[in-house]
Amino acid sequence: MNESRPVLLRGGTVLPMDDARSVLADTDVLTLNDRIVEVGRNIAAPDDALVVDATGGIVMPGMIDTHRHMWQTAMRGYGADWTLTQYFVWYYLEHGKLFRPEDIHAGNVLAAIEAIDAGVTTVVDWSHGLQTTDHADAAVDALESVPGRFVLAYGNIQEPPAVWTASPEFRDFVNRRVKGDLGFQLAFDVLGDPEFPEKAAFEVARDLGVSVTTHAGVWGATSDDGIRLMYENGFMTPQTIYVHAASLSADSYQRIAATGGSISVSTESEQSAGQGYPPTWAIRAHGIPVSLSMDTSVWWSGDLFSAMRTTLGADRSRTHLEAHAKNETVTNHLLRAEHVVAWATRGGADALGRSDIGELKTGSKADVVLLKNDDSPVSFPVLNPYGHVAFQAQRGDVHTVLVNGRVVKQDHKLVGVDLAAARTGVDRTIEYLRSEMGEEAWVAGMHPEIPESKVLDNPYQYSDYRSAATHTR
Repeated sequence: MNESRPVLLRGGTVLPMDDARSVLADTDVLTLNDRIVEVGRNIAAPDDALVVDATGGIVMPGMIDTHRHMWQTAMRGYGADWTLTQYFVWYYLEHGKLFRPEDIHAGNVLAAIEAIDAGVTTVVDWSHGLQTTDHADAAVDALESVPGRFVLAYGNIQEPPAVWTASPEFRDFVNRRVKGDLGFQLAFDVLGDPEFPEKAAFEVARDLGVSVTTHAGVWGATSDDGIRLMYENGFMTPQTIYVHAASLSADSYQRIAATGGSISVSTESEQSAGQGYPPTWAIRAHGIPVSLSMDTSVWWSGDLFSAMRTTLGADRSRTHLEAHAKNETVTNHLLRAEHVVAWATRGGADALGRSDIGELKTGSKADVVLLKNDDSPVSFPVLNPYGHVAFQAQRGDVHTVLVNGRVVKQDHKLVGVDLAAARTGVDRTIEYLRSEMGEEAWVAGMHPEIPESKVLDNPYQYSDYRSAATHTR
């Protein structure tokens, strides 16, 4: 058990994320060691407790990201103008294979730190850059060095999944490193080959008793054929997480729904990179559970406030668009702020099969976030707490974060984190990559060509409205 000092968050607006979507005003949350021991009013503070004034703030469960390529974080913002094709070329075909174990470590450390800074207490490290088990060891070393909760989704884009999952080195790694609080999944994609070469990797997952997370419904890469093959071979389970699922047919959504799987939606990614339109507007009709994720900081932010905000926007925009095409008007939103806050917390917990996180209740793991910023004019008034979290809050409002009962951020400052060391590791990775690639390739990768475009001819033109006006006088 994690032995931690009691922590009492006093007098906040608590969003316990129960089934009723309760809002508990002027409520306290008390944690002891790694558990929540009480949620209620006027809780007596133990003598040795750290008491945090949560007045005017929102107390909620730690957020859960079910799909983040943490190893790519050292390249933060580098691919801001990439399409998905350019991402594939850069990482899969050209430069991803340059990453050394120490580069995986540097990216994972920085990603883990930025997650807890933003109140994301659990992250699925979709680690598909593990070319060797030395890379995998480096990834786990990094995750263990930062006080967050992590799931290693082991993958290797440089080899077919049937190859790397069959290696003795992989089995040795699993036996050595998969233990304690570290969660574990297999991460690979099903490309739709009728021979179903991924079958052997699914059998390894079944043998190990772990789930599979897969990029499904990615335009031009993974399709309905992959879902059908998984279904026909009995590999679609309630533990399977389908990432994106943005360009699938209704038939595939029905298969996912029937087998109890869930979808990890990365709205910023889908609407920018091109996997397909962010799918919540479609999958809501099938009753498929949803969690949220940020994908990769090589493009986007590493916080789930952005995920909630953009998901609401994309879903509502599509609903309006569909209605307008039929000359109708949307008069009530189906997707509400409370839904995306739930997806960012309990949705992630459900996807991971964890009933002990994602909710503030007695006995749950003490993963707790306080949103409070007395120096911000956006911190008040808090009239609709779910709406405030989804549309108003941001990373700078994260005041206090507990993971497993341990305070990892307090008064807006990280606790027990060596940010200088993280910066040094990332600087070394960038220096190495620039040197290996050469400056010309480095710069070109950051600035892909802009396709030629043309402004439409405008028939409503005249020479000078000022001279025309003069002639009327």
